[in-house]
Amino acid sequence: MSVMRRCDGVTRRNAVQVGLGGMLGTGLADGLRAMAESRRAGGPVAKATSCILIWMDGGPTHFETFDPKPDAPAEYRGEFSDIATAVSGVGYSEHMVKLAASLNDYAMIRSIRHDQGNHGAGNHYMMTGAPPRIPVGCGAFVSFHPSMGSVAARELGRDNGLPAYFSMPQMSRSGGPNFLGARYAPFVVGDDPNGKRFKVRDVALPRDLSELRFTSRTELRAKVDRMVRLQDEAAGDPAAAYDEYYRQGFSLVTSVQAQRAFDIHQEPEAVRDRYGRNSFGQRCLLSRRLVEAGVPFVTVYDGGWDHHSDLFGALRKRLPEWDNSVATLIQDLKERGLLESTLVVALGEFGRTPKISTLSGSNTPGRDHWANAMSVLMAGGGTPGGTVVGATDRKGYSAVDRVLSPENFVSTVYYKLGIDPDKVVYTPEGRPTHLVSDPTPIHELI
Repeated sequence: MSVMRRCDGVTRRNAVQVGLGGMLGTGLADGLRAMAESRRAGGPVAKATSCILIWMDGGPTHFETFDPKPDAPAEYRGEFSDIATAVSGVGYSEHMVKLAASLNDYAMIRSIRHDQGNHGAGNHYMMTGAPPRIPVGCGAFVSFHPSMGSVAARELGRDNGLPAYFSMPQMSRSGGPNFLGARYAPFVVGDDPNGKRFKVRDVALPRDLSELRFTSRTELRAKVDRMVRLQDEAAGDPAAAYDEYYRQGFSLVTSVQAQRAFDIHQEPEAVRDRYGRNSFGQRCLLSRRLVEAGVPFVTVYDGGWDHHSDLFGALRKRLPEWDNSVATLIQDLKERGLLESTLVVALGEFGRTPKISTLSGSNTPGRDHWANAMSVLMAGGGTPGGTVVGATDRKGYSAVDRVLSPENFVSTVYYKLGIDPDKVVYTPEGRPTHLVSDPTPIHELI
């Protein structure tokens, strides 16, 4: 199996080994304490019950996707032409054909900017709405604040036999619960749903065990101990020490709902073909099945967007499939009557530099990290379709109209899920912390 690397050399295994270690350091007692805390009265009214976050790890280029600059000089605009969208006067890059045609079904934010131009800090800021508290290197795994997925799991989790937060095929480096505790970490589905033998670990009974024999707590612990979770041998899997882990394992292997949600082979062949017979497309389809089953938050981790070189060659191959899968997900949710209750967002940690560059030792051009401008797709949950928020300048250097922050973006996600972004939560030490320091949502999208 190939391993996707960014410019900082971080691999999927690194993410599991290092990313979870610092995030699962609190125990069951803290999780129960958090659950027991009374919810704040009032606050936003939920417009969505679930969120699918498509995380484009590495920092996707805004020029070659949703914010082309056809009037800029060649060294800025790049090799791709622009195409018209369903909204008059708004253009996309040439390979975003299906999303361009369906812009009336979702909104585009073009004016988010921040000051964290490396992977570790940028990932943390966009995943949590909180900037890192100390300088963070490009390859760092940082967790100073709970992620959106973990907060949603805490606030919206249901007792339906399924974890409240999934991430596929891995967890983003800042996608964990921090002080909220281990029970709000994502359940990672690492296997490829595009494979013929796709099966989610921990969701099938061991062959030598019948359901009737799986009711003894002692036997449950012994059996679950031997089940593979989050690559526990490599990562040390600190969650395995908690009773909560065993409860979740029991729920998964005995839940008909869980079995049904993961059985992607029950989908009609035409539907699977429509999403695209590739790993990303089938994960988008699986995310739809999970929200149908009542899961509040699903992250589809999509790595490999760190294009310092071979930008145009790589995207000529990648963008048509990505465009098809995301457009199909939105349309499928709409056709099933699920789009109003499901928020879909797609973004990475930042955008890419306006001026094309060529790295030393490379003969193929690319773009480097750039936090002054980025594009974010948002659909569902009452998001007004055809809305384009903000703009960047002629050369794509910076957001210049309706300039927004990661705090505004994360507050919007919380607001749509009925979570008060100004809510105060408490660390195990009793320190009060706002979910978002600036709880102002993007009003055009509410």
